[in-house]
Amino acid sequence: MEADSRLVLPLAALFTAFFVAPLVVLLLLSLHGDIAMQGWTLGNYVKFFSDPFSYSILIDTLLLGVKATLVCLLFGYPVAWLCASAGARWQSVLVFLVILPILTSVVVRTFSWIVILGRQGLLNQIVTGLGLSNEPLRLLYTEVGVVMVLAQVQMPLMVLPILTVLSKLDPNLGDASRVLGAGEWRTFFRITLPLSLPGIIAGCILTYAASITAFVTQTLIGGARLIYMPLNIYQQAVGANNWPFAAALSIIFMITVMIVVGVLGAIGRRSEIHGRA
Repeated sequence: MEADSRLVLPLAALFTAFFVAPLVVLLLLSLHGDIAMQGWTLGNYVKFFSDPFSYSILIDTLLLGVKATLVCLLFGYPVAWLCASAGARWQSVLVFLVILPILTSVVVRTFSWIVILGRQGLLNQIVTGLGLSNEPLRLLYTEVGVVMVLAQVQMPLMVLPILTVLSKLDPNLGDASRVLGAGEWRTFFRITLPLSLPGIIAGCILTYAASITAFVTQTLIGGARLIYMPLNIYQQAVGANNWPFAAALSIIFMITVMIVVGVLGAIGRRSEIHGRA
């Protein structure tokens, strides 16, 4: 027991030094009017909630996460199902292809998308070449482009949890359903989909949290026209040199993300209990 306690102490010290302490400093800074931390005030929080522009940025960021997560789920679930259904040899290859983007810098991938989504980019050349549009599509520096790139960048975070759950499903359940007369689609919606909900929820949590905090992707693809919370915090801290307000924005953003993740986690636990029942 004492040995276990000694092993926990270094981990607790690291957690306190690199997570708790910075959060405390951030909270204290947000409760002051200037970086010198002279005088306590809630003015930074009042400023945020009384400013429709700041409040709208938070809402836009949360909605951006929802859109990116839904796109990831729409394309990620079939990919996970394909990986789970493949043989052992092909499954290893497919999983490697899913993980491969993670091994590449997000900056490199985002710059690649800038080339693809540009007016003379690969996507517009295909669209205009096929006669689908007379003019190049405007995708770069738009929310559609941001959602597309976020979905691709965060796709492994959606696929891997779903793949883990699908790989553990008993194939006899599907066989029994088909023997009893259920078709493929009914088997999927009545058995496979409900049992894979824990993986879906886990993937949604990871994808959502990563999407709304993806400063690099949001900034490079969205540009200065689209302002989300990470860019807003950066502009307040570096551009306006208003560190206390930036700290308040960070605290508000963090609490909001924790609430959303907590709600999704509770839904995931309920679905897991329901699936076991």
